Amino acid sequence: MVANSEEEEGNTVDSKVARLIDEYGLGEAYGDRLESLWTADRSERESLRSLADRFNERVLEAAITDAGMSTVDGEVANIYRLLTDDDVSSGNRIEARRRLEQNDIDVDQLERDFVTYQAIRSYLKEYRGAEYEGQSQTDRIDSVIDTIQRLKSRTRSVAEQSLDQLRGTDKITLGEFRLFIDISVHCEDCNSQYGFVELVQQGGCDCQSG
Repeated sequence: MVANSEEEEGNTVDSKVARLIDEYGLGEAYGDRLESLWTADRSERESLRSLADRFNERVLEAAITDAGMSTVDGEVANIYRLLTDDDVSSGNRIEARRRLEQNDIDVDQLERDFVTYQAIRSYLKEYRGAEYEGQSQTDRIDSVIDTIQRLKSRTRSVAEQSLDQLRGTDKITLGEFRLFIDISVHCEDCNSQYGFVELVQQGGCDCQSG
């Protein structure tokens, strides 16, 4: 499956998400499913970030199926994690890419087809006209998390490249490595500590239950 050149995300006439649903043969009902998950009651509702991951994993699954590549239960989710998770080692990421490429999957194009939460939001709100009462608050939270995740990803990329260059010129000795870039928040009032994303997603620290 080869996608067309990427349109601007948020275009109400030609949504990237809508185009990919068609190109990857996900079916019209898949858009309904995304909307129902976003507009569900709070206990069952999925965030835009979660829906973006769900969508990207489904795109990956469709590409794998189309290529005739055999997988075991849970393997598609693991391959997606290897391709996108910040904490995956460079070696494991390369191995996952190589396996897809050996099955004639264009990984570069596939990753360009992965969408952000903003694309999901544009698809749901502007293309489908969906509404959710608490969207302003949840959108703000998604935006903050996305900004931090992008900074972490950029830092990881620069650090990996720097270590590879130093290792390649014999400036340092280093075997197969994995980078961990964590941002933690410690509240001095309740003496609790959380990862940044966890803290924001759960709405605060232990002070809220005090």
